[in-house]
Parts: sequence; C-alpha cells; structure tokens
Amino acid sequence: MIKNYFKTAWRNLRKNRMFTTLNVIGLALGLTGFMLIAGYVLDELSYDRFHAHADRIVRANTHIKIGESKLEMARTSDMMGPVLHDEYPEVEAFARLYNSSGSKLMKKGDRWINEARVAHVDSTFFRLFSYQALQGDLAHALDAPNSVVLTRSAAKRYFNAVDVVGKTLETDDAGSTVYQVTGVIEDMPRNSHFNYDFLFSMENAEYGDWGAFLSHNFTTYLLLRSAADRPVLEEHLAHYVQKYCLPAAKQFMELSSMEEFRKQGNVFYYDVTPITDIHLHSNLMGELSPNGSMQYVYIFGAVSAFILLIACINFMNLSTARSANRAKDVGVRKILGSSRAGVAGQFLAESLLLAFGATLIAVGIVILVTPLFNELSGKAFRASDFLTIKTLPLIILLALFVGILAGYYPAAYLSRFNPLGALKSRAIVSSGKSPLRSGLVVFQFATSIVLIVGTLIVTAQLRYIQHKKLGYDRENMVVIGDFNVLGNQAKAFREEILKLPGVKAATISGYLPVSSSSRSDNSFSSESVMSATNSVSMQTWRVDDQYLPTFGLELVSGRNFSAARPADSAAVILNETAAKHFGYGNDAIGKKIYFTFGGDVQSYDIIGVVKDFNFESLRDPVTPLGFFLANHPAQAAFKVETANLPTLLSRMEDTWNKMAPGFPFSYQFLDDAFDNMYRTERRVGQLSLAFAGMAIVIACLGLFGLAAFMAEQRTKEIGIRKVLGASVTGLIRLLSFDFLKLVGIAIILAIPVAWWAMSQWLEDFAYRIEIKWWMFAAAGLVAVLIALLTVSGQAIRAALTNPVDSLRDE
Repeated sequence: MIKNYFKTAWRNLRKNRMFTTLNVIGLALGLTGFMLIAGYVLDELSYDRFHAHADRIVRANTHIKIGESKLEMARTSDMMGPVLHDEYPEVEAFARLYNSSGSKLMKKGDRWINEARVAHVDSTFFRLFSYQALQGDLAHALDAPNSVVLTRSAAKRYFNAVDVVGKTLETDDAGSTVYQVTGVIEDMPRNSHFNYDFLFSMENAEYGDWGAFLSHNFTTYLLLRSAADRPVLEEHLAHYVQKYCLPAAKQFMELSSMEEFRKQGNVFYYDVTPITDIHLHSNLMGELSPNGSMQYVYIFGAVSAFILLIACINFMNLSTARSANRAKDVGVRKILGSSRAGVAGQFLAESLLLAFGATLIAVGIVILVTPLFNELSGKAFRASDFLTIKTLPLIILLALFVGILAGYYPAAYLSRFNPLGALKSRAIVSSGKSPLRSGLVVFQFATSIVLIVGTLIVTAQLRYIQHKKLGYDRENMVVIGDFNVLGNQAKAFREEILKLPGVKAATISGYLPVSSSSRSDNSFSSESVMSATNSVSMQTWRVDDQYLPTFGLELVSGRNFSAARPADSAAVILNETAAKHFGYGNDAIGKKIYFTFGGDVQSYDIIGVVKDFNFESLRDPVTPLGFFLANHPAQAAFKVETANLPTLLSRMEDTWNKMAPGFPFSYQFLDDAFDNMYRTERRVGQLSLAFAGMAIVIACLGLFGLAAFMAEQRTKEIGIRKVLGASVTGLIRLLSFDFLKLVGIAIILAIPVAWWAMSQWLEDFAYRIEIKWWMFAAAGLVAVLIALLTVSGQAIRAALTNPVDSLRDE
C-alpha cells in the first residue's frame, strides 16, 4: 500500500510540474534558511562546552561603583586565585591568564614577527581546560619559568614541524627572553571565548604590582568541586572582600567598613560567570575577545522557525490552490472504495516526496553558499559540517517533520470532499476566501515586514554610528604598532615621518580612542585624604604633548601639555565628565586631584578640560578620563592626507626598516579599529537583510499560490461580471484588493511587534537613533509593492480569460 502511495504520488508530481517546482523551490529555500540559521545558533550555543570540566569552571568578575563612576570588569587581582584556592574548600583549582600587553614580538630566523594570540598562564591551566596534547606532558609543561606551549599552527609556522619539544623561541620580553618549548597542543577550537597560539609561563609575566588586591589585571578561572558550589563561592567572595580588599582599600581612603562604603551609594563586589555563559551572557571591560549575544540567538532562532513555517504555509496554499484539479481524482477514488484515511495517505505521500526532494536541494544549496554565509556571519563553517554522521539523522527527521507539517492540512482538506460534488468540480467553490488561508498569508507578510523593519533600523543605527561626531578625528589616521621596539629612537622616527609630505601631525601613545586599545583605571580624589565620598574611578591615559592636537580634541578650558614645562609631569587634563564627577564642573582649572598608594599621596594640577568624546563603544556612556604627560610608546598615530597614500605608507615603512631593521612594520587605520567595535552589529545587519529577502521571496510564493487559488475559484464569477460589462481594469482592481487587504492587516499587526523588538535592541546603545514613522511606512510600502507585483500576473490572466471558456460547463 505504501509503495503504491509513493508510486502514485511520483506520477502526480511529474504530471503537475509547475506545482511541483513551486513547492520544491519554496520548501528548499525555507529549509536552506533554517539549516543555515540553525547552524549559526547551535554554534553560538556550543562555546566552551568542549572542556571536560565545563560545568564546574567559572570566571571571576569585578564590579566597582564609586560615586557616579562605574567599572565592570572580567578581570581580578593576581591574588584572588591563590587566596580562594587556599582558603575556600569549594575551589578545587584555579588558573590565571594575563595578556595585558596584547601582543609579543617573536624571532624567526633573522626577522621578528608580531604575534597577537599570546598569553601568560598558570601551570594549572591544563588542569582546568581540555586540549589535545600532541607533544609533551601538559600537566607539568608550564611549571618552570621560560617555558611555552604552542599550538600545532604555531609550531609549524616557526619550526615547520610538530615534534618541537626542547626547541627554543626568542621573544622581546624584557628586551630579549628565550623560552623553551615544553608542549604542543592541537589548535584551540574556534568556539571558545579565547583562542591563543602561544601559552607562556606566568612566571615571566611582566607585571609590576604583584600582590595588590585592588589592581585588576588578571583573568581568573576557578574549578569548583561541584557545579552546585557556585552560590557558596559567591557568599565567600563577600567574605574575601571584607578580609582582603577592605584593608587594601584603607591604604587609599578613609574607610571604616564596607557597610559604610555601601551606605554612601558605592558598590564593590565580585561574582562569577560559568564559562559556558561567557560568550553569550557577558559584555564586561577586559573580555578576551568580542562576545556574542543571547539576544541575537533568540532573534535568529525565531527567524529560522518563521522561515520554515512560511515555507510550510506556502505548501498548504499551493496544494489547496490545486484542489479543483484534484477534486475529480478524490471523487473517483472514493467511489471506487477508498477511505478518507487512504486518500489522506496519498496526499501525505506526495508531501513527503516533495519534502525529501526539497531537503536534498536545500543541502546542496547550503554547501554552495557556505563561503558566503561565513563571510556574512563571521563563522568558519566547512561545507561538510552540514552533512555528517551526526547531522544526517537530524536532516532526515527534519524532512519528515516538514513533510507532515506541510502536508497535514492539504491531506485533511482534500480528503474530506464529497465524492459526488467532487466529480462535478463543486467541492470547494465556497472556500475561495478561507479565513485560515487568509490568516496564513497575513502571518507570512507580518513576519516579512518585521524583518524588513528590523533590517532598516539596524542599518540606520550602524549608519548613525559611522557618522556620529565622536569628539575626535578618526579619519585618515594611521596607527603603527609595536612602537616600543624603536627604543630611544621613537621620537626621532616621529620627527622623520613628520617631514614626509602628507603627514600633518603625530603622537606617541598606546592609549587610543577605540576599545581594543590599552586601558588603565585608577581611583583619584578631590581631597588629599581619599574617602568613599570624594573619590572618582577614572581612566588614566599616558600621552605626549601632541596627543590632543593630533586627534583634534577640543579644550573647553585651560591649556594643553607643553614639553617645555617640566611641571606638567605633575599635571592632568580631565574630560568634562571627570571634572563634573570631582565636583569642579567648569571651574576645574587650578584645582587639584590626588592619588594615594601605600600611604604616599601624589597631587596633580588640573591644567585643562577637554570636551567629552566617545573613546569606547557607543553602547556605553562617556566615563571619567584623565590625560597624564608620560611616556607610553606602545603605538603611534599619524594624521595623514590620502592623496598619495600608497607612496606615503611605503616611505614610512622604509624609514621604519632603517631604524628598526628586522622588526615588522605593522599598521592599521583607526577607522578599521573603530569599525571592529561594531562587527557583531554589522554582521547582524547583513544576516537580517539576507534572511528578510529570503522570507519575502518565500512569502511571495505563498501569495502566488493563494492568488492562483482564488482566481481559480472565481473563474465563473469573473466570466459573469465580464458578460455583464465589467472592464478588465475593474476586474484586476477587484482581485488585487483582496490581497491588499491581507497585506494591510499584516502591516497593522507587524508594526507594534517590530517597534517593541527593535526598541529592546536599541536599549543596548547609550547613543542611538530614534525609531521614525517612515521606517514602518517604507516596510509597508515594500510589502504592498511586492504583493501587487506577485498577484498582478494572476489577476491580469484571470481578467483576460474569455467568459465563454469560463461558463462553458454551466
């Protein structure tokens, strides 16, 4: 019986090739979108779950709020890990990671290479984290100073082999440090919140404030004895603050107790984040890489479900649109003794055949578009990832699910025909305006309109970010990295470059107004004795006297630093927010701020106030910032003209090679670093546009199906109207109006949903656009035009039909 079902189904599908093609295309597109988005969502959810102890690993975070200034960091002091391990039994082990330098120069042959994927870690690192060992004993690989573990890629890059344990690698640490390779691991999986090629011994970390409980420069991971111990640990973290951080804080400020500190509206506490939650649920200062967002997982998960549902709706509409053609077939089968279940089984067989055919095509499309999808999403999927032993059963189940979901309603609908009425082709004359089918089309277009509005708003927000005046000049700014390798020739290099035609200004500093740059925060006070009421936590940037003019920062009062004034080494320039937080406002010039450490108090004269500028992502408000005249030659920024940029960059590189032979000349444009801060949003915009287009195309197929269905059911009505004198234009208007009503209802339903969803998304940005009425109007207009273009062909065809043909069988 089943074999006969599929044999007959194949015959019917071949006979009705247009119907089959439309259904297969619709289902294939829906399945393609579903598979791609499902791959994206599952990949986002898989981060850091490959570690054997993933359920027991947590990362410690710091939360500080003093007055109006606030710091939330994914970092802690170097002391936290050892103290928690020694004093609290729920902590089985700890491992710290230190990478504040951001990169390291390594020697290969006679040239130096800048490597960014480097970190110093504790010897216990491999006790917490699970990586495949290729060479060496990972349990003890980092016990000794001057040891390093490489990944497979790093080992091949430097030694052209994997068996490299015992070989040495020279770095620029402390001028020059030679490390011995003590282990090699497989490349770290891509779905990790950190990814390094070089893991150096913590014993060699260049850090000057070891033992400072309030200096937060380390990423600290803790292995709990049980996942259930997390609440216990967080209770003990409060005890840790009281026992260790309070005495440390008393070196800086007058403070009797943490209760007093909190009563004054301040906050200081630690909490922990499970490692499996970091990628999607954490967005703190000092994250080791740009994280994703659970919000986007929810959004794209819903989009994938809606796209698949829209494709199934198309199948229902296209199947019922052919109902009159199948009515006689149903009638004959029932007259010959077929039961309703038997007829329904026949239609389900056709649905399953179509679903499996569409699934095969969808898999092929997914494989073909994987490179494009990777470019849009920032993923690194391989085509084979979508077709493995693990995914094959899921794909088969997906085809079965779609086949049954899409075919159930048509099978139930068509199998209920009265055999005598079906033989007279009157079985469904009254169902041309089925509320269910109309509702399905409204759902399709409402979903499409929400996606269109979302795409418009994401695009508008990104455009706003690109064109917002940030308070500094980021255009045509060339940033040269690893500037410290020039040593005492750094200033000479700057002067040489300033002589080149097209170079307008230059500054030497590692602190740049983009979030990927160096950062340092400290607490200062408006009085010589710091207290919880007069202290301000602010960014402290070490810059030269050319920093402000190079970046075009505007002084609202006071003056810039001067290299000719030695006293400026004890001066500070605040931004407006810092001046406000200290209580000085516009009257800050001549006032002092104080920094206390270990009982020593250093005062700084305020000589200038710069207009606030956005030095972090526009998701965050401007925070207090102070500029200090000091040497920090990690990078240099050059303001240039772009008239002959390739020649200028070539001459800059020539000068570099003369002064720093063997060291790589690495540069980037500040614009590119700025754009990287919004890489996730840009990808979301690109994916939204792609899948909005896919949803619209699929919805149009559904609308085409309903147009064909309604035109078929109203054939005789149209014929009678033409006989009675109706014009072709009037008939086209009559047929189109029914569909425009459905689109109008979809617009009304979609607008509040789209407004709410995008308002929630924009809440993540401190600086954001306003949602305008024209965005909804534009999305509605697009939907109306698409609907008109889709149904006009069917409407014109029906209106031009000869009424004699329409009424022949009456």
